[in-house]
Amino acid sequence: MYKVIIADDHPLFRNALKQVLIAHKLDMKILEASDYESTLAELGNKGDTDLLFLDLNMPGNSGLAAISTIRAQFPNTLIIVVSADEQEHTITKCVQLGASAYIPKSVDFTEISDAVDAVLEGEQWLPNDYQLTEQPPEQEAFFNQLEQLTPHQLKVLGLMADGLLNKQIAYELNISESTVKQHASAVLKKLGVYNRTQAGVIFNQIMRLD
Repeated sequence: MYKVIIADDHPLFRNALKQVLIAHKLDMKILEASDYESTLAELGNKGDTDLLFLDLNMPGNSGLAAISTIRAQFPNTLIIVVSADEQEHTITKCVQLGASAYIPKSVDFTEISDAVDAVLEGEQWLPNDYQLTEQPPEQEAFFNQLEQLTPHQLKVLGLMADGLLNKQIAYELNISESTVKQHASAVLKKLGVYNRTQAGVIFNQIMRLD
């Protein structure tokens, strides 16, 4: 049985997507989440999740950063992004961060079944006529560097990008300030930057949705 999570804040869309999956006639346990926090809770509950349908704009989700965080924490979970955003550069970023598929919310539901089949076969699925956009070399390098970060380091980087001080990060993550400093130092080294401000600026510029 496949464990599937539909993470979207719109109940009607969750229900519609659930009906598509039920009609697909695969043996699935389908769970739902309406925000990022509950998504992470479901991912961490009772074994690996096979498929995650992830809305980029649901409450608590900091855009593209969620893809990196989830891939780092749950490497066996295949991520299918579902979004109203159909900009090619957004789709390209999601692919570079490791999404297995990108489904615009405007597609016909039959295409969702095609996407599920492709992903479960180990293939990638993208909208028809989609063209990969050329990305700046520094962006591609940044995505490669992100893959070197541990889940804790990714969390620290995200909070650094939000402007939090070490003491505040320690409180948010319930760890010591010295541990935060160790993570921050490792982040700067792996990203090849000199200070947390520089790391935060790059992170926010590249990972934001626009």
